[in-house]
Amino acid sequence: MNMTEDTQRLRSLRQRAIARLVEAGINEAARDVDVLLEESLGLSALDFLLEPDQVVSQPCAEEFGRLLDRRLQREPVSQILGQRDFWSLRFKVTRDCLTPRPDSETLIEAALEALPDKTAPLDVIDFGTGSGCLLLSFLSEFPNARGTAVDLSRQALTIARENAQNLGYVERCHFLQSDWDAALPTDRRFDVVLCNPPYIGLHEAADLESDVREYEPHMALFAEEEGLREYRRLTEIIPRRIKPGGQVFLEIGHLQGAAVSELFAQTSAQNIRVLPDLAGRDRCVTFHF
Repeated sequence: MNMTEDTQRLRSLRQRAIARLVEAGINEAARDVDVLLEESLGLSALDFLLEPDQVVSQPCAEEFGRLLDRRLQREPVSQILGQRDFWSLRFKVTRDCLTPRPDSETLIEAALEALPDKTAPLDVIDFGTGSGCLLLSFLSEFPNARGTAVDLSRQALTIARENAQNLGYVERCHFLQSDWDAALPTDRRFDVVLCNPPYIGLHEAADLESDVREYEPHMALFAEEEGLREYRRLTEIIPRRIKPGGQVFLEIGHLQGAAVSELFAQTSAQNIRVLPDLAGRDRCVTFHF
């Protein structure tokens, strides 16, 4: 691509890229462009502010163009970069696992509130661990805790194990391929349960952004019975896997708080609460036994 010096200036390159994403109907176009510029140019957001008219070399501009073309095809930024930050940690991300999202940090915040003794030697299980973001973030806050990461997907477990290795927590983790608790010993129980189950109803698939629908694993997204099927399964699984007094933190869809609370109210769960995410939408159901 033969570019004039003017079009290779950072300000112009950035503005043109944002316009292309906006035209393509991509939300948060400016954020996506800035992240891709940082990756391809090795610049920070501060550099954009201090030197907006610096000239971008042609190789860097072309690399940025390749990344931008992938975003225009609706590939998520996290998969373009192969990583996503969550709870101040950096996680490897591929098409084999869900992209960690800030909404899910609500579960870690809830755990810190419910478990004030951060030195406790807790035994934690993360059902449907995916990238491992929930379990590994929990372990980063509770240095004496140990975790079991469960997922039906062998590929997702490979990513979770790699993230645990990269973050220095692999020695405190056990990885288990299983359909929920099917592969656990019958007497195995835990102090804490974390879980972000599939909760999008099959009827909602057409309404999802193609970034999610076409690039993230459907087995981690969709559930039958209007998104409630796996919660119904968990009402049978969690009571036999939690220790007396144990705490449970479940992610939910923002309209599922009442339904999921009612399901677990039919078990011996105590003090069921629905907690909001940063946007004020219901995101976590928590309780203890």
